[in-house]
Amino acid sequence: MRIANAKSGSATLRLTSFTDYGLRVLMRVAGEPERAFTTAELADEFSVSRNNLAKVISALAGAGYLETRRGGGGGAMLARPAVEIRLGDVVANLESAQTLVECFASGSNTCTLTPGCRLKARLAHAEAAFLADLNRSTLADCAYHPLNA
Repeated sequence: MRIANAKSGSATLRLTSFTDYGLRVLMRVAGEPERAFTTAELADEFSVSRNNLAKVISALAGAGYLETRRGGGGGAMLARPAVEIRLGDVVANLESAQTLVECFASGSNTCTLTPGCRLKARLAHAEAAFLADLNRSTLADCAYHPLNA
């Protein structure tokens, strides 16, 4: 999760592309929960590399959001009902390797302001509020239903 300056001068929240694609995969699979989706099929639909999407699907399966099967008729399906998957939990899981700002990284923090910084607590509160707000919604609230399906 990153805060970046937009051209308008206001701050915008940015998730990594990994999280973006993770959410897209879950939304798409939730739209047709009885169907198994192959990595190739989703990669083609999203116009992204199969290798990158395979990593996303692997992470989602490892976190218990998807179950995957190999072979004919295989693919990725939701591991549990979409109504049980909270969006904030998904984002927190997929963004767990990213820190909002450098001082949140305990092992690699080199910020010289850290000992007396009064911003870190406010940023931690804002991040927690963001995730809590997302957790008010489930994957079922944003399942993607293709127009031609």
